[in-house]
Amino acid sequence: MAMGSSRLLLLFYSVLPFLATLTLATYPNFRSSCVSAAGNYTANSTYQANLNNIFSQLISLTEFNYGFYNLSVGDENATKVNAIALCRGDINQTDCNSCLNDTTSELKQLCPFFKEVVGWSEYCMLRYANRDIFREMEYSPDSCVVNPQDVPNADHFIQALNNLLSNLRSRAAAGGPLRKYAADNSPVGVIQTVYALVQCTPYLSEQECGDCLTAAAQGVGNCCLGKIGCRVLKPSCFLRFEAVQFYRIPIPLPSPPPSPPPGGKLSSLADIAGNDNNTTHIVIIVVASIIGVLMLITSICIFWRVMKTHEKLETDDEVIRAESLQFDFATIRSATNNFSEANKLGQGGFGAVYKGQLPNGQEVAVKRLSRDSGQGDQEFKNEVLLVAKLQHRNLVRLLGFCLEGHEKLLIYEFVPNKSLDHFIFDRVKRAQLDWETCYKIIRRIARGLLYLHEDSRLRIIHRDLKASNVLLDVDMIPKIADFGMAKLFVRDETQGNTSRIVGTYGYMAPEYLMLGQFSVKSDVFGFGVLILEIISGQKNNCFRNGEMVKDLLSCAWKNWRERTVLNIMDPTLRDDARSEIMRCIQIGLLCVQENVADRPTMATVILMLNSFSISLPVPSQPAFFMHRNIESDLSSSLGYNSQVTESDEFKSEAPPLSTNEVSITDLYPR
Repeated sequence: MAMGSSRLLLLFYSVLPFLATLTLATYPNFRSSCVSAAGNYTANSTYQANLNNIFSQLISLTEFNYGFYNLSVGDENATKVNAIALCRGDINQTDCNSCLNDTTSELKQLCPFFKEVVGWSEYCMLRYANRDIFREMEYSPDSCVVNPQDVPNADHFIQALNNLLSNLRSRAAAGGPLRKYAADNSPVGVIQTVYALVQCTPYLSEQECGDCLTAAAQGVGNCCLGKIGCRVLKPSCFLRFEAVQFYRIPIPLPSPPPSPPPGGKLSSLADIAGNDNNTTHIVIIVVASIIGVLMLITSICIFWRVMKTHEKLETDDEVIRAESLQFDFATIRSATNNFSEANKLGQGGFGAVYKGQLPNGQEVAVKRLSRDSGQGDQEFKNEVLLVAKLQHRNLVRLLGFCLEGHEKLLIYEFVPNKSLDHFIFDRVKRAQLDWETCYKIIRRIARGLLYLHEDSRLRIIHRDLKASNVLLDVDMIPKIADFGMAKLFVRDETQGNTSRIVGTYGYMAPEYLMLGQFSVKSDVFGFGVLILEIISGQKNNCFRNGEMVKDLLSCAWKNWRERTVLNIMDPTLRDDARSEIMRCIQIGLLCVQENVADRPTMATVILMLNSFSISLPVPSQPAFFMHRNIESDLSSSLGYNSQVTESDEFKSEAPPLSTNEVSITDLYPR
């Protein structure tokens, strides 16, 4: 009888995932809450128009933003609509857009004319109200969706679920400002498994996210304890568990610490010796220990030699891959019509850039390094190996290279709209940049920098971010270019030093310009200057205010303190969204603060640009080094070379030279 019961139990567990799947299809996935206390709006009112505006923006999103969006439409409190949308952390943009589209349709039908509404779909959550909902953690209104099937072996299932939710809560709460999400599974006995997912809105602090998920876990006990699946939904967080895997990207739990031997603690040498006073035992233990240490050292040496061999093989593979990018010089010479003046796009310290057309019809930009550029064959190959690995839509793409005799060529994708400086500093072309275009350019440059700093295989410091090094494609999408001055960091490095200062005045951070110290915050400084140039339409070193000519940073700071910040805005932007422009000016001033620690990282900058619910810190005074006699300062501290050049250095270590290769300006068409 017992054996028969065991077989029946085993059969039940084997079909449990199938039964759970059938049951999941029977209970509805969508939940909504129409908050009657917030009041109603009338048909064809301003509030309805603003809400429809929100809906139209949600169903036409093109930027994923880690699946989190906050929108606000309207000026007056009574008619203003604030909205938050959050997609589940394991879905892509296509499914996110589809879910938000379906959710807006559901809410229109289920909660017509309600000013405050919350809707939860399987893959996303949407809420809107006529009050500020961006900064507060809220527990209600909430909802619970339960799978009515009872779980067998309930005690073990509940214990495993509690442990799993506790682990996921900690991981999600510590997820950072871009996404607070975690999903995983835990075994229940030998056969069964419980799967769970938790997520918070990313603007919550670690403590708030933990508190919200704790409340959600308590909700499990109130509505679905002992059930095979459940979703607990709150405005600021949600959780879900099932007996089958429902999320798409499982995240493995951290490995548990090794279990101690029976008895609760490891035996010490004294304990072993104390068990037997025979000195022979002690001698045996000592000899065995010595042999063990020698074997460990030998193993480490063997492992080190194997790793070095593996690294060499990887390096050889990279060289082989780089060779596959090599173009024949005759092909490039023909593509550029023998580097004719008619094909020349511009000239820089590194050499000239030519437009070319490959035999397959593809248009390219060819950078031809001059013989006195200071870059040797090895440095050139290093640059190719490095830049070829960088793949991002906001970085200009390297197609290949040519190295033949004294000729060193880099072949890039052709970007037709030249560089950003040709638009923001040109009175005629400036008219093509409305605020929406400017704002997209700012955000996408930030994404390119974040990729260099955090998301690529290698950590790259650009060191020469400026308007002329940002190219614009046919759709006005920016692409960061010119990595000739970039620095490579290994993953755990945070800053470096160099005795060779390269870059462009006005964009260089003070600690780099005066002390040779550079980090990701050096690029943040240049990005802040670039924001202010885009908004003002004027160069950072000659901002004109009436008959006065000042540097841009000091003028922006002065107007910020005097609450006249709109004075630095380009007149063509005055009819656009002033609140967004003023916020961007504040972000720009935060990026150019003199203290390195006070500047935000690019991840934080992107969050500030994308989320208007984030309160911005008050910026401190920027470094006004442009007011000083720069040339005399540098000549005394760094051995200033008065010849204006541009370095094409691309190495991970500082060269042994002690020169300052800084370009005053470097404006040329692309």
